[in-house]
Amino acid sequence: MAMMKAARLHEIGGKFSIDEVEVPTPGKHDVLVKVEACGLIPNLRNVVTHFPAWYPFLPLPALPAIFGLDAAGTIAAVGEEVRSFKPGERVYVNPGIGCGECRHCKQGEPTRCDAYTFMGYFGFGAGSQTIFGKYPYAGYSAYTTAPAANLVRLPDTLGAAQAARFGYLGTAYSAIRKSGLRPGQDILILGATGTLGVGATLLALAFGASRVVVVARDAAALDRLVQLDPRRIVPIQLGDRAIAEQVRAHLPDGVDVMLDTLGAKAPAALSVDAMQAVARGGRIVQIGGVAGPIPIDPHPFMCAQLQYIGSLWFTPAEGDEMASMIAAGTVDLSILESRPYPLERLNEALEDIQTQANGFTNFHIVHQ
Repeated sequence: MAMMKAARLHEIGGKFSIDEVEVPTPGKHDVLVKVEACGLIPNLRNVVTHFPAWYPFLPLPALPAIFGLDAAGTIAAVGEEVRSFKPGERVYVNPGIGCGECRHCKQGEPTRCDAYTFMGYFGFGAGSQTIFGKYPYAGYSAYTTAPAANLVRLPDTLGAAQAARFGYLGTAYSAIRKSGLRPGQDILILGATGTLGVGATLLALAFGASRVVVVARDAAALDRLVQLDPRRIVPIQLGDRAIAEQVRAHLPDGVDVMLDTLGAKAPAALSVDAMQAVARGGRIVQIGGVAGPIPIDPHPFMCAQLQYIGSLWFTPAEGDEMASMIAAGTVDLSILESRPYPLERLNEALEDIQTQANGFTNFHIVHQ
């Protein structure tokens, strides 16, 4: 019986241990992927330590469990009913899985499914435990299984380590699509120097935005973003002056789109401030998960025809579109600085990412 290494969590708040487990066999509609790289999520330590208390409505897999979002590698085997993929192909595994039977899943919108679940992370409903049970392997194991429908083919120009960043990139990509951003329009990215924000900036440029207003606290990091396209990127540093005031000093009519990429620990007041920079008819898309109420007065929203939209993750089809943009050179990921860790150093990596993470560093686990 073939065995493999996997990092498993045995107790909430504990450290991951490197265990020997059986190499799985793919179901008839699934594939077996030999994982080469898997992304590191700065929030993972919070998830496996605090989520049961903070967000009891977001279930974790039954322990011991293998975690690891954003796996990329090579197909090792396919199920008997899989026709569109074959062994040897390089792929990214989109970890978001729905029940496959509800009307949202059948419409190709699994993110709207009540049972939507991230393999190797957490779920969104009571049906998540069934999905965890069906797909218990994830990116922090040498091999993982996944539905063939969740795979994204990788172009030759895209390495597994860069593909392990697809979760952040895809989240921003789907949000921009939902925003309806058109070439020539202006977009504001709040929290632009974070892991989510840097990807959003790259994609906003690729979507043809006339000006990309990048808002963050770190002046040096903002300068790095400006260098991507000094003609189109407008830096706004958080400080004494209100965000909206600074934005409208550059763009008096405001921006057409705002992406809020701030994390749960950021003050909601920053989001409220930035929203004042959105032009009439503009769209505000939330992808960072700011904790705390956002006060919205419906009457001004109605009169200005503003929209506030929540966007969760991205579909495999959107992943295909994004991979095509990278293959065409429309999106250049060379700005990302690789920071690999072997699986055996996962606990160390999770500590380092808490203090050393920035939007330009690509923390990931490599399987040797």
